[in-house]
Amino acid sequence: MADILIAHSFFLRFDPKQWRTMQPYAPLGTLYAAAYLRQRGYETAVFDSMLASGPHDLAPLLQKLRPRAVVFYEDSFNWLSKMCLSRMRAACFEMIKLAKKICGSSVPVIVSGSDPTDHQQLYFEHGADFAIIGEGEMTLSELIETLLEKSGRKLNEIPGIAFPQNGTVYKTSPRGFQKELDVFPFPAWNLLEVEKYRAAWRKKHGYYSLNLVTTRGCPFHCNWCAKPIYGDRYNSRSPENVVAEMLWLRQNFQPDHFWFADDIFGLKPGWVEKFGETAQAAGAVTPFKIQARVDLLHEEAVAGLKKAGCKTVWVGAESGSQKILDAMDKGTTVEQIYATAESLRRHGIEACFFLQFGYPGETDDDIEKTLKMVRDCQPDDIGISVSYPLPGTRFYERVKNEMGDKRNWVDSNDLDLMFSGHYQPEFYRQLHRVVHQEFRLRKAALLFSDLWRHPSQFRLGNLRRMIAASARLPLLYWEQTRLRQLKMPNQKCCEEFTPVH
Repeated sequence: MADILIAHSFFLRFDPKQWRTMQPYAPLGTLYAAAYLRQRGYETAVFDSMLASGPHDLAPLLQKLRPRAVVFYEDSFNWLSKMCLSRMRAACFEMIKLAKKICGSSVPVIVSGSDPTDHQQLYFEHGADFAIIGEGEMTLSELIETLLEKSGRKLNEIPGIAFPQNGTVYKTSPRGFQKELDVFPFPAWNLLEVEKYRAAWRKKHGYYSLNLVTTRGCPFHCNWCAKPIYGDRYNSRSPENVVAEMLWLRQNFQPDHFWFADDIFGLKPGWVEKFGETAQAAGAVTPFKIQARVDLLHEEAVAGLKKAGCKTVWVGAESGSQKILDAMDKGTTVEQIYATAESLRRHGIEACFFLQFGYPGETDDDIEKTLKMVRDCQPDDIGISVSYPLPGTRFYERVKNEMGDKRNWVDSNDLDLMFSGHYQPEFYRQLHRVVHQEFRLRKAALLFSDLWRHPSQFRLGNLRRMIAASARLPLLYWEQTRLRQLKMPNQKCCEEFTPVH
């Protein structure tokens, strides 16, 4: 028997695009919560759905452990979990039902995450007993103590929870946030089947990447970005604490690469420079990738990243149109995107762009400016999405009356423009395909040019890439033709977008 079984509901195989990509990362938020409970003396087990085949995989563990409480604690550091995909929500509902069936209705089921925060009532209707609102470790610990130890503390005295009461949802007062993140124990990696992750990575990519975080939250105000857990708060671990974890992970799990899953890496002035120095002095330098803002990547920060071993930086470029960046309240400029790409390249760090199409007010001219930015900056990789309205954002409030019954994507490749855009949703799906095809062809052309000038750098893998790219040429022609056919303005969207602040 275990005191607590803690799980999450992101099944990689339920997202076909992510399953093909096969870059599984551990559910850090879930493992942080497990470590915190274990530190307080609770016997804790983890069900990890990342590489599982489906919700039914939970049943044998429930039968074996017979936990006194079941917690579905979503990984708030996983951008896929924060997208609140409807397929994963359905999986969570299935597992809640299993927990109640196997363990009994008296065993409390607790949920925590972006989607349960936005849709508490829906989770209660499907059997959950409590929802955690905000930063969860301390709230979960106090709730478990009250439920299992019968401490005498009343539920309404625990900050940061919600539960059904007399046909409505009762919410307690908000809980504050922990500013000193070094107090949290490292995630409970030993409760995870790490070798499954290593095998998946090595089979698909030839190396093993492992994730960790240095911060919680984001203080910036992009009006399409949902932040139901941390809001606009931003707290950071010390560089020394992060480097200590890197050394611990290397000693115990031997990763070849790290992915820092922070929303914004290195916002605190001087943090990145100190991190680089600390990692170098401790012998912890390891290739890694991060996500950062272009207005934070000044020369000293980029040099600090290079010193620590940074290989790749993903930036939220979003658009090559300043009009669209301003409408998004992005707080960055197109010039900063160009300058950051050049600076990263000069330091030998890969620059990768997140792009977003379909934002209200975007015209053909804005789309073309984005494509020009990609051609000019020549990023090492791109990720493309369309504007996705999530509850709690100003963007959602603007377009919610234009949305139908569908309010969430099914999976990460859904790309449904769920409001009245300039074009119909299928145009943006097709634009996604065309931009990716063109990008890969240009990368292959640049590779061919480099090899022509430097034949000594020829490798068999490069030849395969060029052959694969040449095979895309006829496909690209067909995709471009299809895009032109779909280029019919949406009659429902006739007025020019004016930013609402």
